[in-house]
Amino acid sequence: MQIKANGINFNYQIDGAQGAPWLIFSNSLATNLSMWDDQARALSGRFRVLRYDQRGHGKTEAPDGRYPFATLLADAIALMDALEIARAHFCGLSLGGATALGLAEQHPDRIVSTIVCDSPCASTPASAKQWEERIAVAKTGGMAAIAEPTLQRWFPPPVYAAKPPGVAKVREMVLSTPVNGFIGCCAALGDHNFRSSVASVSRPVLFLVGEKDPPNAAMREMHKELAGSQFVEIAGAGHISNIEQPEAFTRALEKFLTE
Repeated sequence: MQIKANGINFNYQIDGAQGAPWLIFSNSLATNLSMWDDQARALSGRFRVLRYDQRGHGKTEAPDGRYPFATLLADAIALMDALEIARAHFCGLSLGGATALGLAEQHPDRIVSTIVCDSPCASTPASAKQWEERIAVAKTGGMAAIAEPTLQRWFPPPVYAAKPPGVAKVREMVLSTPVNGFIGCCAALGDHNFRSSVASVSRPVLFLVGEKDPPNAAMREMHKELAGSQFVEIAGAGHISNIEQPEAFTRALEKFLTE
């Protein structure tokens, strides 16, 4: 389905019964709302599940230019307003994980609880340089030049080599991502810092991360800095932990939400 919010058309999908608590899923860079298929199936019996394609991803509009992270946060709030969602649990992975933490910091009145997945929630000079390099590759080679290096970073080597269905699913999503959207969101990831304010979050937070994912260390530190937060590591998983190990991911998510 499509709806206009914050000046562009957003693609979204809603599952679950009317009147159930809202649970919103926000996708990672170079994916789309279908990355949450397993979680939506498992949780739509207890929650009203909203999935949406972030700006520049899936079937959401992909304006030219660099997207400030403030725009991605404003997108999420505008989408909630357009769909008349007063408050919701909010779960995001990577790009979506930073979105989730930013919303918890800046819009606590709209957030019931937050699940930050596989995201350091801040850029560094080194990571900013890497994002600019990826922008340059996408400009010259399109998403075909981005796909395999991305998959090799996101999945542990044995998983990538085994080529399970999850790898093929993610490859398809990466290849179908609009170049404009990839570039715009790379720019956002290259210039953001929600980690420094993590101790200010007043809503319940779960940090959920794959054991083999590089953001693991940063997320452990955020957990230590935020009193009362929870931390769950998914054994053996890489960056796209909800696709790589959907049962373990969903089990941790459901346990947190039902507590």
